[in-house]
Amino acid sequence: MKIEDFKLEEYFAKHEFSAKYLLCSSDCESFSIKELLALEDDAERNFKEHWLGYTENLGSPSLRNEISNLYGNIDKENVIVFSGAEEGIFVFINTVLTEGDTIIVQFPSYQSLYEIARSIGCKIVKWEHEEIKNWELDLDLLEDLMREDVKCLVLNFPHNPTGYIPTMKQFERIINIAEENNVLIFSDEVYRFLEHDEKFRLNGACSLAENAVSLGVMSKSFGLAGLRIGWIATKNLELIDKLRKFKNYTTICNSAPSEFLAELALRNKDKIISRNLGIIKRNLNLLDEFFNDYSHLFKWIRPKAGSIGYPRLLIKESSEKFCLNLLKEKNVLLMPSKYYNHDDNHFRIGFGRKNMPEALEKLKEYLEEKY
Repeated sequence: MKIEDFKLEEYFAKHEFSAKYLLCSSDCESFSIKELLALEDDAERNFKEHWLGYTENLGSPSLRNEISNLYGNIDKENVIVFSGAEEGIFVFINTVLTEGDTIIVQFPSYQSLYEIARSIGCKIVKWEHEEIKNWELDLDLLEDLMREDVKCLVLNFPHNPTGYIPTMKQFERIINIAEENNVLIFSDEVYRFLEHDEKFRLNGACSLAENAVSLGVMSKSFGLAGLRIGWIATKNLELIDKLRKFKNYTTICNSAPSEFLAELALRNKDKIISRNLGIIKRNLNLLDEFFNDYSHLFKWIRPKAGSIGYPRLLIKESSEKFCLNLLKEKNVLLMPSKYYNHDDNHFRIGFGRKNMPEALEKLKEYLEEKY
């Protein structure tokens, strides 16, 4: 395997822990261990007594059971737990794809969803979102892209970075197109439950098709990135077993404290999601006002879900230059679209953190001084 550098993660590695204001964070406001343990009366005592030996390769049965409750007609046997979503992506691609296979991927996209496949010799076909149509996808085009050598369709709803989400009818058509062409579905659903209106929420792909895989994680919707707990859910038990065997060459098993805390969080998911959506909705209202006031500088397509958006920069300056100048002048970090291997006209903005209003004021200061 010869793999390209992960551009987005390299950008964060350089700036994330030195910038004062992270205005492009993809996750929601996190919690302390103390706050998590306060969710249940006996949680602190149980955590102190939790055994620190090896955990089960598939993940603890009780955690897998809680994960299965996030989907319809899925049992714990249909779930395997990983050390973050990234490991799930890596293991899935290396398990099911081989050199010469073709995958169709929404674009722009999180780099690992296609770069790992490219590194093992797969051909990548981009299924591009159309900004002129508010980031909609052309479903007729998807049918045209299907060929005999297409092995997998990689989906991401709610979408990173645009926040786009199709209707349930559109989603079912996408699933049907893949099934009719005998194509595996890998569905990145890490922002599920952060729909800004619950009516937009989709069923997990794994509950709709036998050969569909749903990827989830504690990092985004739940704001618990430090737990490094992700999972794959699928009705395909043969695939679960193949993923399990490959995992023996990556992490083997997960962190026992992380599994305990993830299970605790999932038992209390309604409280956690409600808090995170409250932060998001407050911040989105501020962003709507901001982009309305500065409509001569930015084009803003309001996301339907998630904690990130993807505005277009309208001035004659690359988004990378704009973002780096902002960082230098005001210590505010935005993510240029260059690091999505996209154009250089957009940037990612995050609105899942409590201090977003303060960061937004710094951005306003910069704009007033420069433009």
